[in-house]
Amino acid sequence: MNIAAYVLVLLTLFVSGCSTENQPDDEHALEDNSWNELFIRNNGWFGGDGIFGIPLDGKEFVPASDNTRTLFTFGDTMIGYHNGDSLGREDFTMVNNSVGFLNGSQPDASHISFHWKESSDGKPKALFIPNTANSKAGDYYWLGDGFVNTETDSTLYIFAYLIQEKDTTGIGGFAFEQIGISLLSIPKGSKPPYEDHTQLETPFFDFESETSFGSAIYVNTKAAEAPNPDGFVYTYAVSKKDEVKGLIVARVRAESFVDFDKWQFWDGTEWSNQMDRASFIAEHVSNEMSVSPLPDGRIVLAYQYLTMSPEIVIQVGTSLVGPFGDRKTVYRTTDDPSTKDYFTYNAKAFPHLSPKGSLLVGYNVNSLDFWTDILSDPNLYRPRFFQIPLNQIK
Repeated sequence: MNIAAYVLVLLTLFVSGCSTENQPDDEHALEDNSWNELFIRNNGWFGGDGIFGIPLDGKEFVPASDNTRTLFTFGDTMIGYHNGDSLGREDFTMVNNSVGFLNGSQPDASHISFHWKESSDGKPKALFIPNTANSKAGDYYWLGDGFVNTETDSTLYIFAYLIQEKDTTGIGGFAFEQIGISLLSIPKGSKPPYEDHTQLETPFFDFESETSFGSAIYVNTKAAEAPNPDGFVYTYAVSKKDEVKGLIVARVRAESFVDFDKWQFWDGTEWSNQMDRASFIAEHVSNEMSVSPLPDGRIVLAYQYLTMSPEIVIQVGTSLVGPFGDRKTVYRTTDDPSTKDYFTYNAKAFPHLSPKGSLLVGYNVNSLDFWTDILSDPNLYRPRFFQIPLNQIK
């Protein structure tokens, strides 16, 4: 797989003339330049998508302090060097996943580091490479959401999408496909390159409906300091029915997280032990998104409308399974002829990194003509951020 293949997924159905120059639909949403600049880098890691933020102390809903250490997970990642203005084709390598660590609560460039593996000759490699019973040589992982299970032994769990190259000779289409979903299990105290991690194949993927869990996680436990803890971990997935992409949800008690037979799926009325009975709680969501609490006890979804459209939206609900109110656009990309091939995708919120009274939201930037545009705009492929004042979330 490569970035060029990925960015074309459903894109032509939804996106036309998007750019990285964004304007809020709500006049009170503001671009956050401090967080934007944190990921502008010229050497080593200089771009990646995905970006989930996991507090390593497991306190998902407590504002980060100077002692908080946040793990960022990335999918396809650019490793190399450039002068800020242009990039040579020989000066970079793309690997399929990496991570970053931020110490503290502020977007301070001196407090962030990035990590990937290296081969014996020093060349960059993906940090996590599939080695499960059903994986094959050449398969790779993109990383989903994760959490630290402080209700048990503080193992770090990260969902990993198993991707395989696909022969499209004579039939056209995309030259890759997702074939499964694994769970990376990383012991407490482990450090990159995580040589002691294990990989668990899960049953939470369905090829026909494109159901894939790990799009978002809500740790509704006392240890995570959730507002109304019930002891369950709620994991969200995108799924497709009648050509509509929607959001479904499963739950399991934190202490039974890797006991997959104990997972329950919301069918619209009650919890079922059958994944195929799960019903949509929202529609037209993105593959990556967030589910976050508001101070008044309500729940807010943040995602990219229609997966990769210019609109970043929220929906507010009364519980972790809804019902959710009308969709509201909070940020929108604008037309810019100089970046006509650029687009944004996979928006999500970062509750524990949000300042008081606001919700920090990040999103990815890419290009339809990636391998050309990256040479003249080497910092295009990095996350961007904005803030939504909580008093504007109705």
